[in-house]
Order: sequence, then structure tokens, then C-alpha cells
Amino acid sequence: MKIFNTLSRRKEEFVPLTPGVVKMYVCGPTVYNFIHIGNARPMIVFDTVRRYFEYKGYEVQYVSNFTDVDDKIIKKAIEEGVDADTISKRYIEECKKDMASMNVKPATVHPLATEEICGILDMIGTLIEKGHAYAAADGTVYFRTGSFKEYGKLSHKNLEDLQSGFREIKVTGEEGKEDPADFVLWKPKKDGEPFWESPWCQGRPGWHIECSVMSKKYLGEQIDIHAGGEDLIFPHHENEIAQSESANDKPFATYWMHNAFLNIDNRKMSKSLGNFFTVREIGEKYDLQVLRFFMLSAHYRSPLNFSADLMEASKNGLERIITCMEKLRDLESKASGNAETCDEQNSMAQADALRGKYEAAMDDDFNTADAISAVFELVKLANSTADADSTARYVSYLKDMIQELCDVLGIITERKAETLDSQVEELIAARQQARKEKNFALADEIRGKLLDMGIVLEDTREGVKWKRV
Repeated sequence: MKIFNTLSRRKEEFVPLTPGVVKMYVCGPTVYNFIHIGNARPMIVFDTVRRYFEYKGYEVQYVSNFTDVDDKIIKKAIEEGVDADTISKRYIEECKKDMASMNVKPATVHPLATEEICGILDMIGTLIEKGHAYAAADGTVYFRTGSFKEYGKLSHKNLEDLQSGFREIKVTGEEGKEDPADFVLWKPKKDGEPFWESPWCQGRPGWHIECSVMSKKYLGEQIDIHAGGEDLIFPHHENEIAQSESANDKPFATYWMHNAFLNIDNRKMSKSLGNFFTVREIGEKYDLQVLRFFMLSAHYRSPLNFSADLMEASKNGLERIITCMEKLRDLESKASGNAETCDEQNSMAQADALRGKYEAAMDDDFNTADAISAVFELVKLANSTADADSTARYVSYLKDMIQELCDVLGIITERKAETLDSQVEELIAARQQARKEKNFALADEIRGKLLDMGIVLEDTREGVKWKRV
């Protein structure tokens, strides 16, 4: 299995620190509002990475945090006249609902910054003792970037260039810095803000330090994979490396994985452009399984363009898989238990080759786009070879394989149970009665009315089936 490592800028063979175990940390959202579809991409991508490792037999220790103390949370709390804890708890729960709707598995641990203050104070203290950090006169603690000789190795930025650029920027309130490139580990409180006691001042942690502390506590000083969106490479992940490696005197993460940006109709998502969408808003128009399918339709390192047309294409693609699985389940319930025929055995060999194609795609830096193509080929094979004369063993073989490979992608292959309202039920019953009475003009009229309501009917040997469009 090969992973593109942002640190080395090349694909590398995956070798875990502990055989059979994957220690993986994924930066989670800052919880001040509903998550947007940009947040959804890393959630879906790295959930799929986790699932594939598990499919390959690894034990995955998966940690993803919630940043529950931040300027944006505090601003939201002030606007609503509540405390910051009320805001963060509300949107953590809303985030978990959206994650469940996207079929994102809960992490092994979802740590909160506010519950890790003791560890944060300990790491800051260690950094000060080792000369990597210092306290300014107002109690702000800064990391001394010049003390970490490899600063910039992840983003491939040169510290001298960074320092030169920072010197051109005059930032009010940062006069206590030794160097403009130094970054905050601990900041003094302001009126109305949450704060904690520390040796330096009453205050709260900077953003970067929390992930270093949480990763160390729940996964150890060294981890296999650290992941997130490419917007986190600099400064967040660069600063995490500096903090962790300076405090622990060990390499932090072996592999760094970053997903590319999501654009909306070929433009960057922005509230000012009016193209900013939350996951909850998309869920009002589509089953969020469609959003997941869409996110996996491109390689995670490729920029992804969100549009109504592409979502419709994803909806149709997902529908093909679900319809095929419905057919296979129906055939399985009626098929005989005879041994497979020679033709079926040949088709099973074709299915095995497609599983190999799927695994080859996923082994090559988790190429979900090509993996989905292999699933579609399996669906085509099933649709063209499985019928009422197929044996139960053959039908089950195809069904179970498609199910397993979709499970790795987090794609649910069962249609959501839907309840028809009484009006629709009455119309379907009336159409059935009209057909019995050979009043086909009325039956067609009712069918057209149902279609206008978004209900498509299909007459089968087993009776009338329907679906929403």
C-alpha cells in the first residue's frame, strides 16, 4: 500500500510503527456553527481511509478532535448572549448528526480542547524548559520558531523567507515577540472570555498546541498518519510538528495526508459570493449518501468542483448500485441452492478480478474514483448475468462482494424506508383498481399524476414497485 506523503512530496510504501496497528490523527472542526461541505470532505475521505485499513486487517486507532474554544466560538456566544460552552456543545451535537448522516464512523476518541488544559500546560512548560518557548511580559507564551531547525519542512517553506515576510507585517499586541515568525501557545484572557489558570497568566491555549497534546495523549509521542485539509499544512500542521518534535525529541508523524480544496461551480466557496453551503442545507435536497458518493468520485488530492449537475450524476450513480443490490437480494430470496454452473464460476472469476482491481486502486494512495469504477463493473456483471435462473450461491457471491466493497467506501446499499402519505397510497390503489377494470386511460392518468408528485411506478411480476425521483 502506498501513500502520498506531503512531507516528502512522493508516494511511499506504508509501514506502520507497530505491526498490524495504524495510529491516525485527523484534525476536526471548530464548532461554532453547522459544518459546511468543505468540512465534510476530510471527514468522508479519511473515514474511508480508516475503513480500508480495517478491511485490510489493521487495528485503527483513530483520533479526531473538536476545537471547542476559539475566537469564532466566543464571537458567536457574545452575539447570542450565552457562554462559549453552550455554543460548542450545541454544534458538537449537530456535527455528530451530520457525520452520522454521511455514514462517517465515530472516532476511537473525539477529544475536546477544553478537557486537555492540564496536558497543554505541561507541554508548554516543557517547551519553555527546553528553550523552545518563552513568556512575554503580558503572559503570552510564544514558540521560538528559530529554535526548531527543521521549521518549514512540511510546507517546504524557508524560515528565513517566512521571517522576512512576517517582518513586513505589523501586528498590534504582538510586541512581545522575539521574532515575527514566532507563534502563540498561550494567550491572556480578555473580558468576557473563558479562561484557565496558568503559570504565565489567566488565559487560554492557542490553536496549534491542542492537537499536539491530544495526539500525544491518545496515540503516543509518535503516530503513523496525521491528516486534514490542505489548508492546514501551513501554519497549523507545520506548527504542530515544531511543537511535538521539540517537546518529545522524536519524529511526530511518519505520513502526512492532505485532501485538496472543494470549489463551488468552479469558484472558491465563500459567504460573500453566496455559494456557501452547510451539510445540513445539502441534506434538505439530497440524501447525504449522495454527498458522500460525490466526495469519493474524485481522488482526494484532486480539487473537487461541487455543482448541481455533478450531484445529480452522483445521485444517479448511487441509484444504479442500490437498484442492483435490490435485484440481487430479491433473487437471493428465491434462488435454489444448487451448485454454481460453469458459466457462473467463470463470472465469479471475473468478479474476483474486479475485487483485485478495486484493491489495486485503493492500495495506490486510496484512489476511490477508480475503486468506484470497479464497483460499477461489478454492478454491470451482476445485472447482465444474475437472473431468475441463477443459483443462490452465485447471487449471494455477487451481492456479498458488492456489499463488502461498498461498506469500505461507507456507501449504504439499502434504500431508506419511505412512508407514502395517504393521498399517494390512495392513488396507487385507484390505479390498481383501474387496471383490473381494464380502464387503462384512467390508470395512465393516475400514473402521470403520481409522476408529477415525484413518484415513479414500476409494474413487475411481483406487483407494483415505486420510488421517488
